[in-house]
Amino acid sequence: MTATPAPAPALVLPGPDTPVVPAHRIVDGYTGPIARYAAPAWPLIPMNANPGVTHSTIHWPSFPDTFREEMRLAAWTLINGELPAVFLRERHPTWRSRQAPKALCQTIGTWCRLAVWLADQGITTLSACTTQVLGEFGRHVRDSGAARITVHSVLSSLTRLWVFDQLSAHPSGIGCPPWEPEGVDDYLPTATPGGENATEAIAEQTMGPLLLWAIRTVEEFSDDILAAWAEHNRLRAVAAANIATPASRVALRAFMDRIDVGRLPIPTTRWLGRTTIAGAYIAALTGASLGQVYSTTRDHGWRQAALDRPGPCPLRVPVTGTLGGTPWRESVDYTEAGFLMRQLGTACFIVIAYLTGMRPGEAAGLRSGCCPDPQPDSAGRTGWHLITSNVYKTARDEDGNHRSEGEVRDVPWVAIAPVVNAIRVLERMVPQDGLLFDHHAHDLRGTRIGTGSLTVHTLGIRVEDFITWANHEAAARGLTHEAIRPDPHGRIGTERFRRSLAWHIARRPGGLVALAIQYGHLRTSVAAGYAARSRDGIHDLLDIETARATIDTVADLNAALEDGVGISGPAARRVIKAAATAPQFTGTVVTARQARQILANPHLAVYDNPHTLLMCVYKRDKALCHRGLKEAPSLDQCVPACANIARTDQHATGLRLRATALDEQAGHVPGPLGQRLRDNAARLRNLADAHHRARISPQDGTA
Repeated sequence: MTATPAPAPALVLPGPDTPVVPAHRIVDGYTGPIARYAAPAWPLIPMNANPGVTHSTIHWPSFPDTFREEMRLAAWTLINGELPAVFLRERHPTWRSRQAPKALCQTIGTWCRLAVWLADQGITTLSACTTQVLGEFGRHVRDSGAARITVHSVLSSLTRLWVFDQLSAHPSGIGCPPWEPEGVDDYLPTATPGGENATEAIAEQTMGPLLLWAIRTVEEFSDDILAAWAEHNRLRAVAAANIATPASRVALRAFMDRIDVGRLPIPTTRWLGRTTIAGAYIAALTGASLGQVYSTTRDHGWRQAALDRPGPCPLRVPVTGTLGGTPWRESVDYTEAGFLMRQLGTACFIVIAYLTGMRPGEAAGLRSGCCPDPQPDSAGRTGWHLITSNVYKTARDEDGNHRSEGEVRDVPWVAIAPVVNAIRVLERMVPQDGLLFDHHAHDLRGTRIGTGSLTVHTLGIRVEDFITWANHEAAARGLTHEAIRPDPHGRIGTERFRRSLAWHIARRPGGLVALAIQYGHLRTSVAAGYAARSRDGIHDLLDIETARATIDTVADLNAALEDGVGISGPAARRVIKAAATAPQFTGTVVTARQARQILANPHLAVYDNPHTLLMCVYKRDKALCHRGLKEAPSLDQCVPACANIARTDQHATGLRLRATALDEQAGHVPGPLGQRLRDNAARLRNLADAHHRARISPQDGTA
């Protein structure tokens, strides 16, 4: 590596009123303010066109006083300048001449961390931060317990400080980081698996009920929630427009008298943690003005009475959604309409994020109209719904720099029916051509200014809130079996949906989404749809999860065979051979390349099918499930006479248990149907008997 960056024209020294963001880096459509050089905070929103990213801001009061101005100049140079091309030629291809707003903020945050550490060491200027001092700080970061990738990012940020300091109009003279001439390895901790491939999939007992409640909210409750929100807004508008008249005062008093005479509950709401009169609701019902409601209820002691007799504010909107065959609400309350709208938007996000496999930032960038209804072809056949979206993570301009506005994905995402339904609901919530998760439509309190979607961070918080709400609904209706259990690995967040979809597709027969088997709600095979996309979608994750599932299967089988478990079937000896190779692959599947190598190994093509209580040792030329036309079996179409089949002792035990359950069921079913159940039970027992007659085992030498 070079010890000094190639020279480049120095930037002009900025003044107090110099804009922080130059005009040519302001994204199209931004019309807001631009921070000035001397401002205490530098919002970077003028440079960001990604609607789903949290807006980054640099806060200068967090820097030690002695370093603030030196770091301010270096940061301005970083934002306004670029790394020289000669310098970049000796760098890894991931280095770019300039950074995206989020990365800029992280880089400058690292500089703040250095400044705080220097101040603790008694160093007060960047010129005193020599190569030796930077080496001490590098080792301090290395030994902090942070992951290797995090430490590497910190060191890269300090290299940028050294380079941009020399490009500034008034260099401070900070020393060259020692990892530049010496190499970075001595300043990095031991590598550990990380990134998306190391993210834990959401547990089935969590993901199944979560998806069930999300789909139920979208498909059963959405019409009621949207109608209630429209009525809520209508009543608010009516209340705000009402004018105080003698007639409206009479109507208000009559309304209050009816409640007082019957000692009925008083319509109330919660405001700032307190129970108070639902003034707008009462005003809309009676025609009184808001002022009349507040003064009259105060004068007649309703403020205190409401604390003793708090009551609901039912909306006059019919409830059409059902839960377990009965209406899910007697009515939707005026005070909960906004809360339910929040849960509906979150449910739509869960459905889209999980059942497409797109990254959360990409989902946040979807717009109304992104998923048009497919048109029939000349033969009258209608194809898949396709989602056109922007990809942000890999979007680059002609110089290789990140484009915050993203770029249109070359190959659309495939949308199965629940995803289409979620998009249609969102399109009813936002303006035409608007962002589906536009924060103005979903943040009903209106606490954030500007344009853009709900941020990925906010969506993660809302997923946790949705789980709490769904569990409350389940408990209130006695549906404890549908409660969303806590995930063993903690919060759900947003990043884990993508990995979880890959896990479920790879480990479920026929590539069916787990919910289809568990709840019978989805009956659409998504395998063909996902295969229609190029490899820049979710295919790498699918390969990794399929390879891991394969290795887990042969590893479990190897352990069982060592314990004396027997195996039968035409493919029994091939299973034993595959199981013997398991130890050399266990724990090795981390990258997509490793996964593809395993999937290409014909000796490891072992698929367990717990639903048919057998194992498939796949050979394409022997397969009967699809007459050898595919590179993988269709496990939902297993043929009993197939030469690829094998069974273990555990499968035989499962056959007997299932036969017993069928016999018990037949005892409650009269006539031919009961006889069919008994015949099926006898067939399963015959299969189990045949297994025990033909089983072989490496332990007893029969293999």
